[in-house]
Amino acid sequence: MKKYLFFILGLILIGCSNDDFKTEKSLESKIVVEGWIEEGDFANVLLSSSIPVTDVIDSTNVLNHVIRSAKITISDGVTSEVLRVKNDKNRVPPFVYFGSTLKGEAGKEYSLKIEYLNRVISAVTTIPKSVGLKSAEYIKRNPADTTGYVFVKFDDPSDQKNYYQIATKIEGEEPIFVPSFYGNLDDKNFETSSVSVQINRGVILFPKTKFTPYFADGDLIHVKLRTQTKESLDFWNSWQNEIVNSQNPIYPANISLKSNVKGGIGIWSGYGQSTITVRTPPKKEKPI
Repeated sequence: MKKYLFFILGLILIGCSNDDFKTEKSLESKIVVEGWIEEGDFANVLLSSSIPVTDVIDSTNVLNHVIRSAKITISDGVTSEVLRVKNDKNRVPPFVYFGSTLKGEAGKEYSLKIEYLNRVISAVTTIPKSVGLKSAEYIKRNPADTTGYVFVKFDDPSDQKNYYQIATKIEGEEPIFVPSFYGNLDDKNFETSSVSVQINRGVILFPKTKFTPYFADGDLIHVKLRTQTKESLDFWNSWQNEIVNSQNPIYPANISLKSNVKGGIGIWSGYGQSTITVRTPPKKEKPI
């Protein structure tokens, strides 16, 4: 499943005709943003124009909507950085804007500015304090099963308000962390400060095999607990609702998704993060 798309991807390519909003339909398009900066890491931004809900969503159409000549600047109020582009063949399409000098720090505010043609898109986020994962365990309902779920445990600090996102990445199958299905959490719903949560695999688009919401023997699973802002929680919950209702959350032509992006739609989010790796039992070979 190496061809995986979360939301949108960008490429700077001077002179590419796909950047021109020439048709009547594309003039109605919105600029769609998925950007993030984690504590201890650099910024990433995926950028495109929206795809009408009546269009076919496939890798070819997605490529046609990539924005390839935007100038993207992030700033912490003191230091600014213009993002560059790298080629990542594990993505569809294989491009992402990325930072390399401004590293995320908890408690800091980060602004995003996107300049494209005659449009200016902006957003602001903060990075919440990270909360450490205590454990993550692969559990099967029956010992003979070859699939199971992951249960994570962490302590929710009682002296601060927190919103969480749990994400996973299967080594060799997924190039980036995928938000778990129903993995966006508001600590107001916790009964105690000691939290135990079952993780269901998040939705993958353009998979090579049929998607299943569980993990399997032989998987090496990286589990990430993110702290996030309320705006980010609202965005990912609305994204999830679109998936559940069988709508098109990819390059949406409407404004059903929550957004903190001015002049466009999508999310610019800061995350605290803690990661644990879970090794499942070896996959049993089928008898010949």
